[in-house]
Amino acid sequence: MSSALPKAMLRRAVASALLIALAALAACGTTSVNPVTGKTERTVMDEASEIAEGRKAHAQVLQEYTPLADPKLQAYVNEIGQRLAKASHRSHLEWHFTLLDSPEVNAFALPGGYVYVTRGIMAYMESEADLAGVIGHEIGHVTARHGAQRATRQQSAGIGVLAASVLGAVLESQGLGGAGQLLGQASQTAAAGYVASYGREQELQADGLGAEYLSRSHYDPKNMVDVIHVLKNQERFAAEQARLEGRPAPSGSSWLASHPSNDQRLGQISQTALQYAAADGKNYQDDGRARYLAAIEGISYGESAEQGLSRGRNFYHTGLGFALTAPAGWKIQNGAEALMLSNPEQDAGLVLRPVPPKFSGSHEQILHQILPQAEQVQVDKLSLGGLPASHINAVQRNAQGQRLPIEFTLISGPNKANYMLIYRARDANAMARASRRMQEAEASFRPMTAADRAAAKPWQLRTATMPAGGFAQLAKTSPLGERAEAQLRLLNGALDSDPKPGQKVKVVTQG
Repeated sequence: MSSALPKAMLRRAVASALLIALAALAACGTTSVNPVTGKTERTVMDEASEIAEGRKAHAQVLQEYTPLADPKLQAYVNEIGQRLAKASHRSHLEWHFTLLDSPEVNAFALPGGYVYVTRGIMAYMESEADLAGVIGHEIGHVTARHGAQRATRQQSAGIGVLAASVLGAVLESQGLGGAGQLLGQASQTAAAGYVASYGREQELQADGLGAEYLSRSHYDPKNMVDVIHVLKNQERFAAEQARLEGRPAPSGSSWLASHPSNDQRLGQISQTALQYAAADGKNYQDDGRARYLAAIEGISYGESAEQGLSRGRNFYHTGLGFALTAPAGWKIQNGAEALMLSNPEQDAGLVLRPVPPKFSGSHEQILHQILPQAEQVQVDKLSLGGLPASHINAVQRNAQGQRLPIEFTLISGPNKANYMLIYRARDANAMARASRRMQEAEASFRPMTAADRAAAKPWQLRTATMPAGGFAQLAKTSPLGERAEAQLRLLNGALDSDPKPGQKVKVVTQG
């Protein structure tokens, strides 16, 4: 959750807005020459339309994400991006490169020359050349006009199927779309909306173009191989984490999981990189590892204080002044729109989100504004951490006339903000099983105490010298918890081996 009241800009809604705008161009469909392949292809938008729609979507992205407040690091990312773009097939575009303050391991691009990377993905890159590989891949999506190709495909499929439908209940119509997201959706963002529909061939082409742009910019194209190895390591770590927690391996929606098989990509890009290296006969510049580690020194790792911090079973938001505790075994999912506490079975959860400011007044007045046609309303007055609250059970008809049970709690929180804790479950049986635990979590909502504030310290990425005891020794002083050693290995691309003692490695410290 961001410190400001979130805007209803979920990823599919943003992607839909872009595609709906492009649909208006469908009647003017024409042909154009692809800058990369040189082939003529049918398209629903020319270059001017690409730039215009990219500019509009860029404004929407910046409503959901916050650029990282680090001018020096922003300039570093931009310099690398501009150098690669100048060597690309569309160097004439006005390119924009933005580093986003997000822990997601992600990167994406918009038509017309807008490229984004997150601080989350930067944490796992090992060198400047690795970061250039990520950026080069995204530039490749733009130069090969993959966004325009996708819009052209969507013309015949129809745009309506892409509309956001995260609630499926009455709260959606009241501007509370993020409140009722089903399990696993609370942390979705705009980024995945732009990459989810890329096809296998498009992704492999973008890998190849990334290698080409690396070579043209005097980076070794084999660094694209390193990037794919990072993705494979992420995939492997996530699967192992899921196994330990007794749940299926995640399919995910980030830059890592939305692309084709990483095994397939690794095989193909390895061959492509060798071909470029052999053809160029170049002595490539160093990979810039020392420059890169210096550039990211001190960057936030994981959630930031502005987004709220998950620490074990606790969630702290210093900006909004509250904390709460998840039941034992439950998972905290911190998204831009909402916070969700979900049970181990992933079939029930408690969603916390701010009440939009358009709903104001007493709890009774807010209830009437949110659910003006509610039936069988039952309101129980509570006190949560000394804060006034109202637990509400009601029934309301949706647009199809179905009578839907709704259960949530309104809280007058710190800093004069109102919050909703919404009870969500896959079915009535799941609700019955999880209800007591939801009540337990709800009862933990509180203004932050001195102990909470002491525990709510953000993590930072630092460099350290690898000791003789390896990652096992570094893990002893790490704030990362019981899997600290495995996470440090993942962070340094060393799941199966330790760097040599004395080598610089990335570690996580508590600020």
